[in-house]
Amino acid sequence: SSRGGTSGAWLRTPLAPGEVITAQSGAFERDPQESSTTDEELSRAGSPGSRGGGSTTPDYGEKRLPQALIIGVKKGGTRALLEAIRAHPDVRAVGTEPHFFDRNYEKGLEWYRNVMPKTLDGQITMEKTPSYFVTNEAPRRIHSMAKDTKLIVVVRNPVTRAISDYTQTLSKKPEIPTFEVLAFKNRTLGLIDASWSAIRIGIYALHLENWLQYFPLSQILFVSGERLITDPAGEMAKVQDFLGLKRIVTEKHFYFNKTKGFPCLKKPEDSSAPRCLGKSKGRTHPKIDPDVIHRLRKFYKPFNVMFYQMTGQDFQWEQEESDK
Repeated sequence: SSRGGTSGAWLRTPLAPGEVITAQSGAFERDPQESSTTDEELSRAGSPGSRGGGSTTPDYGEKRLPQALIIGVKKGGTRALLEAIRAHPDVRAVGTEPHFFDRNYEKGLEWYRNVMPKTLDGQITMEKTPSYFVTNEAPRRIHSMAKDTKLIVVVRNPVTRAISDYTQTLSKKPEIPTFEVLAFKNRTLGLIDASWSAIRIGIYALHLENWLQYFPLSQILFVSGERLITDPAGEMAKVQDFLGLKRIVTEKHFYFNKTKGFPCLKKPEDSSAPRCLGKSKGRTHPKIDPDVIHRLRKFYKPFNVMFYQMTGQDFQWEQEESDK
C-alpha cells in the first residue's frame, strides 16, 4: 500500500475494554508544538519514508501543489480530520503544518510544492495549517495559487475552543495568568477582551467574511468539530463527497476509545498498532467559573448566529446550555 508511509499504523480489531493506547506513531505525536513546524521538518516531510508523505513507493508520481486545504480552526479538530482523510487511498497529505500562506510565503510556490508528498494521477494532495483561517492575507494568496482550491474549516463551539486553546498554551507556559484574567478587559463590567487570540479566533463570522471575498461558499466545507467526535463517519462522508472522493472512510474505520474519549482509527487491512491522537490531544480543561462561561456565551451568540446565516448551517452551539 503506498498510502501514508509510516503513518499506516492501524488495528484490525477494536481494543478490549480497559486497554490503554499509547500512540507510537509519528504523525500523531507531532503536535505538542504543533503550531511551530521547523524548516528541517518540512524538508524531511518531502523525503521518502517520512511521515510527511514519502510513501513506501517513493519513486512513483510527482509533487503537486495541494488542491484542497484544511485552513482552520485551531483546536477545532483539524488533526483528527487530517488523520481520518489520510486513511483514504486517493489522498496524500503532509503530516506537519507547512504554514506557507502565513509564515513562509516569501519562500515561494516551488518551496511549497517541494514540501508536498508525491502523488499519482487521480490522487489529491492536501495539507492543514489551522492559522490560515485567521490570517488576513491567506485568502488572496491561496486564490492566486489556484482559485478552485477546496477549503475545509473545522469549527467547534467557540467557548470550548477558547478554553482548549488556553489549555494548550498553559501546558507550555504554566506561568500565564488564569483564563478569567485573560478573557476580560474589565471583569467588573464583564467586558470580554476580543483582542486575545483565544477569543478572537472563535469569532468565525468575522474571519469568514474575509474568505468570501475570494471564494464562493460552494468551495468551502464547514465540518463540525463536535460531530467529528460523536459521528466521525457521518462527517467524513461529507468531506469525501466535497473532495469528489469515493466514500471509502466509513464506520468500519473508527472505534470509540473510552480512555481517550475520542473515536480512533483502525485500518481493516493492516494489523499494526491502532491510531489514536497523541498525548497533546484531549487534555483536561481547567475548571472555569460558570459566570465566565455564561458571559462568553453571550458574547459569542450574535457572531454564532451570523455565522449560521452566512454558512446556511446551524451548529447548535446555542443549544448547549449544559456547562462543559
